[in-house]
Amino acid sequence: MVLRIVCDVFFLIGLIFALAGTLGILKMPDTFSRMQASTCVSTLGTLGVCIGGVLYAAIGMHSASAAVKIAVIGLLILITNPIGSHVLARGAYKAGIRPEKKMETDDLGRDFDE
Repeated sequence: MVLRIVCDVFFLIGLIFALAGTLGILKMPDTFSRMQASTCVSTLGTLGVCIGGVLYAAIGMHSASAAVKIAVIGLLILITNPIGSHVLARGAYKAGIRPEKKMETDDLGRDFDE
């Protein structure tokens, strides 16, 4: 019973982060802000669900193989989401999309000799 409540709390945390990411995509002013909101929040939301799933699979179902699979999925998302977001941001910058506000430091501009 207690395990189920703990798992549900982690699932709820994942849901809240996913909802916040969706609202961030709708409310942020430019491409880079929307990309940051969607990447960070989707990573945290997925990790919340993965932690709940690992706990439920390992302790509730007594299935170590399912828990390991869920943990590997969470680890891959934790690694690939930020890398993919970074590559998309660099591609958008190279394509000519710029933030609405002037940046203090423009590291991407330095990388592209601007």
